[in-house]
Amino acid sequence: MSLVYAKNDWYAIAAADEMTLGQQRQTLLLGTPLTVTATDEGVVVRDDQGKTYPYQIKFDHVWTALGDAPRALFDIPEGDEPGRRCVPCGVVRVKCSPLRAVENFLDIAHFPFVHTDILGAEPHTEVEPYKVEIREEQDEVWATKVRFFQPKAAKSAGSGITTEYEYRVPAPTVAVLYKTCPPKPEAQDVIAIFVQPRGEEECDVWPWMALYDDESSFEELVQFQQEIFLQDRSILENQLPHRLPLDPKMEIPTRADMTSVAYRRWLKKRGALYGAMTEVA
Repeated sequence: MSLVYAKNDWYAIAAADEMTLGQQRQTLLLGTPLTVTATDEGVVVRDDQGKTYPYQIKFDHVWTALGDAPRALFDIPEGDEPGRRCVPCGVVRVKCSPLRAVENFLDIAHFPFVHTDILGAEPHTEVEPYKVEIREEQDEVWATKVRFFQPKAAKSAGSGITTEYEYRVPAPTVAVLYKTCPPKPEAQDVIAIFVQPRGEEECDVWPWMALYDDESSFEELVQFQQEIFLQDRSILENQLPHRLPLDPKMEIPTRADMTSVAYRRWLKKRGALYGAMTEVA
């Protein structure tokens, strides 16, 4: 049942700018081997049995769904705003549940300890109270009014600032972060991760950003984001169990874990169980 549900979500499987005419990418999605090919007429996504799947280009990536009744792909309107730089940041392979990768992205408390002197630093370790809700109309998880001191909140940041955050989960394997934009305080930078489940315990993570930053080079922006996620990878690959437990008896939450608790509850309610554990082993 969890695989049937997962097949009807859309997943990023390639960077659009890398799919030049004739280019092929071999990949794995939900255990299914796929070949992604750029042709004169667009992109062809085919499995090793010759079956083709739908695709769309969005957020600088190629997306596909393996099911017969794909749900609508969410939107990030900020990506279309004039003046923003949309930056696909490559891909990082992680040996963990795709749901673990999303949950880690939502975790604020680890900033000072994993991303020291970048996204956090001691003694600024306290997570202030914030608001978490499941927005039923949109069927999304949101965390708002999040505030955290960061020594280097973005590549464009000149010094440490208290950063305001909003987190959004529009799909089980996607997380979007809206945060203070250092060079343009009236706006928000957007950082997202699109997680491609290769299997229940392995995934490819495609970070993507929509920023106001006219000074940093494309390479500098990608390197900054890759550095942060590579710091997360070793933590993710050593977490046990490898799949995300949805039973609250398995991992005891704290106040800082409110977003994780809401995310797990939302997954369970949706039946989005691919990469999850529902019972104590």
